Amino acid sequence: MSATFTKSALLLGLLLGLSQAQAASEPSPTALASGLGIPHPAVIAHRGASFDAPESTAAAYKLARDLGADYLELDLQRSKDGVLFALHDNNLQRTTDVASKFPERKDSPANAFTMAELKTLDAGSWFNTAHPDRARPSYAGLKILTLDEIIDIAQGNSQHKPGLYIETKEPKQFPGIEHDLKQKLQTRGWLSPAGSKLAKSELAVGQGKGKVILQTFEKNSLELLQKEMPQVPKILLLWVGEGSIEPQSTVSFAQSGEKDKAAYYAKQQPKDKAEFQRWVDYAKTQGAIGTGPSAALTQGGDQSYSDLVQPWMNQYTHDQGLLVHVYTIDEVVDYQKVMDAGVDGIFTNRASELLKFYKRPAPASVAQVLQNNGY
Repeated sequence: MSATFTKSALLLGLLLGLSQAQAASEPSPTALASGLGIPHPAVIAHRGASFDAPESTAAAYKLARDLGADYLELDLQRSKDGVLFALHDNNLQRTTDVASKFPERKDSPANAFTMAELKTLDAGSWFNTAHPDRARPSYAGLKILTLDEIIDIAQGNSQHKPGLYIETKEPKQFPGIEHDLKQKLQTRGWLSPAGSKLAKSELAVGQGKGKVILQTFEKNSLELLQKEMPQVPKILLLWVGEGSIEPQSTVSFAQSGEKDKAAYYAKQQPKDKAEFQRWVDYAKTQGAIGTGPSAALTQGGDQSYSDLVQPWMNQYTHDQGLLVHVYTIDEVVDYQKVMDAGVDGIFTNRASELLKFYKRPAPASVAQVLQNNGY
């Protein structure tokens, strides 16, 4: 054996040893989650239990809470008169009757309306039209909710108090929303003191540091959230496309010849391994405790995007001491796939199904919980 080969082998061994030592020095994902007061694996109710009830309404959030979801997830916006409320879309047309109530303003962004105007809208009837198999007369007339009202719902069940998982949605439209959010959470007693310890025997939802998780796709908003609330866990959401991970292919959906966007997105890959790693590294340097990557779904559909939870990606993220919460998964085959790949929690519209999958069955059926809450 040559001396050169021996030196090379020794150097390689040393480098491997160092990288393994670095990975070993990071706590396991379970220990990391436990230390932060975040359930592992986490059940994150995406806009509430939004498969079974109109998204971001009281019916969806009460259902998710009473089924036993760990977190009520919401997209945060701010009304024209400064009230924080939950709505996913920039526009009100998909999920409200804005076209009949305010026909001349139907194309306006939601933040062009006062909270009083937003409260006149029916945010439930669209669901009955879109999903007749899950329709309920009581969904008609459901209202857009303020953050205050969602906090009230989260606190409203003495048996189970879920945490809140809050996204700053299109934060450039709402300068200062990170500060406004801090003020509201502080006022409502939802910000734990920096040094607060968790009670050892308690699952850490609704108390301790893991009571609130903040999430954003926007680098600038992550930095502002970290500045405003350094002690609160934060997630950097990831996808492949403009404003996020640079894609390998520059071919647009229109140019691709694909029939549907799910098929197009499923083929999108990060430009290279280093590009994915750069975003994970950025999340860590800005104080995030994890990432929220997209997934490609077995059946496709409009929630199916680039597969950013491949085992090597999750391993790299874990090696940096970060958690992985994947969005948005509703089928058992996909629950299994992403858990096998190593994720630490799942955003789902079907909290009842994910709880069942995790062998944490709900205390009552979806129909019973809805009925108990007057729906």
